[in-house]
Amino acid sequence: MTYKHFTRRAALALAASAAGFLSFAGSGQAQSFPDRTITLVVPFAAGGSTDVVARVIAQKMGQELGQQVVVENVAGAGGNLGADRVARAEPDGYTILMGTVATHALNPLILKTKPYDPEKDFAPISLLVVVPNVLVVNPQLPVKTIAELIALLKAEPDKYAYASSGNGTPLHLSGELFKAMTGVSMQHVPYKGSGPALNDLLGNQVSIMFDNLPSSSGHMKSGTLRALGVTTAERASSFPDVPTIAETVPGYETYTWNALFAPAGTPAAAVDVLKAAAKKALADPDVAARMGDFSAKIVGSTPDELKTHVSKEIAKWEPVVKNANVQMD
Repeated sequence: MTYKHFTRRAALALAASAAGFLSFAGSGQAQSFPDRTITLVVPFAAGGSTDVVARVIAQKMGQELGQQVVVENVAGAGGNLGADRVARAEPDGYTILMGTVATHALNPLILKTKPYDPEKDFAPISLLVVVPNVLVVNPQLPVKTIAELIALLKAEPDKYAYASSGNGTPLHLSGELFKAMTGVSMQHVPYKGSGPALNDLLGNQVSIMFDNLPSSSGHMKSGTLRALGVTTAERASSFPDVPTIAETVPGYETYTWNALFAPAGTPAAAVDVLKAAAKKALADPDVAARMGDFSAKIVGSTPDELKTHVSKEIAKWEPVVKNANVQMD
């Protein structure tokens, strides 16, 4: 793959390395970061799970750092606008990104024009949380388990359809991975967001949906939707009676995740300060309780662990994207 901004960003990274040496070399100066407000870019609209995680974390990080961490929503292009803005930002630690599986694995694989390289144009800070997805069905569908769903879909190929929040989204590709691993055939119906998709699922215009667990949880509790399985390797703490899909389909695993990234070339000392503040924020009981409200599993990784995580996510999703023939302008 080619990345049209690589040369400029390589130059920025080189310049930042020199600047980082000057700014952080002295023992007295090592404590000067941050000395002003930090902007945390959320590449999606306000109100979603990524925005909620960002605002909870930003508040606590600000307390730890002694400077405000202000959330700025830069929505559009499936998260690409906000991610690209951070990739182009001054690599000084004062503009950081709340990245996701969309910004750092799926979009770079799906888009014909690739505005940034998810591995070369960012400095990983920390993988914060992992949020489960869930496979839900309208209760009128005559299945109660993943095994029964697979049997039904194999008995009547392409009769049933699954909804998602849009083409190329993590929820769409959760369905494509399920199809690839089970050998079933079902149609994909993309919507402009989870809300409209859920409305049609509740109305039985479509029978099956992969959704973020927080989005469907109220309907699961009320019985207006039936949960067949969560997509993470372990059961969700908030719904311990709902099995994982992997209990029936070994190796199946998808999820939404939130992680902090800085522009490539950000001084390592600044990254370390941000990582430490994020880890302390995640350890706060109020933050842990808030994350538990929507079954988010707290991680708090190191930069190297996040780097490895991104590489693995790209490797996992590349064949799924290729097999599903998903490509967008």
